[in-house]
Amino acid sequence: MESVTRIHSVRERVAEWRREGHKVGFVQTMGSLHKGHLALLADARARVPRVVVSVFVNPLQFGPDEDFGRYPRKTEADRTLLGDAGAHLMFAPTAFEMYPTGFERTTKVDIPELSQILEGQARPSFIEGFATVTTKLLQIVQPDIAVYGEKDFQQLIVVRRLVADLCMPVEILGVPVVREHDGLAHGARNRHLSTRDRNVASRLCDTLKLARRKIIDGERNFAAVAEMGARELDRGGLQPEYFSIRQASDLMPPRHDSKDLVILAAARIGLTRLVDCLHVQLPA
Repeated sequence: MESVTRIHSVRERVAEWRREGHKVGFVQTMGSLHKGHLALLADARARVPRVVVSVFVNPLQFGPDEDFGRYPRKTEADRTLLGDAGAHLMFAPTAFEMYPTGFERTTKVDIPELSQILEGQARPSFIEGFATVTTKLLQIVQPDIAVYGEKDFQQLIVVRRLVADLCMPVEILGVPVVREHDGLAHGARNRHLSTRDRNVASRLCDTLKLARRKIIDGERNFAAVAEMGARELDRGGLQPEYFSIRQASDLMPPRHDSKDLVILAAARIGLTRLVDCLHVQLPA
């Protein structure tokens, strides 16, 4: 596997692959790779013959009081892991490579509505920062397909929206959440959990399952289910930031007759922030 840090190097390699007749896939990460990322890579490799993986901790999507400095960085380990897993190119740019005019002066991408709800409300700069770096990465790689994890469900919806709105010729695919034995979704921040906090963290998935069961059993007061979920997280030792039930297609509030739903939650355990979600597909 080749590893590069410059935009022009990515474009040269992708152009070479295209001259050889290959389609190209893309997996966007912030590094500190785990089984969830490897599932994305495996999905992409099953679909196209060449795959680019980005490893970039994006400063633009962290607020001033968030964990940018603490976010785990394991570039050498990531390089080895990606090579062993069959990636063809790792793109690990510097912040200057991605934002040569600086963070304040760079062009930013805003997604109306989606920028102000859930993650956008809990982390005001997050969605804009994510949408901006995603747009840049997709323009750099120009893949045929790009694969994203459903754990960060709002990010998946944001990517689909910006690709449609900006007329990008790339297919966006989602891959189901990869979980540990007790249901905890794999995530880079899990590395920060103490043994005690690790045991508490699994209650996030348990609470999502409880909410899903209530909806499947016929509860249609979605606001009441969400309030119950937040209370259960608090009782279980987590600090809920949000617990919400939305339409899976666009993350808008569900109607009484909505059938394709997603339950999304974010919570903290000490300094560690966790996000997770569960689909709810009701019969027509």
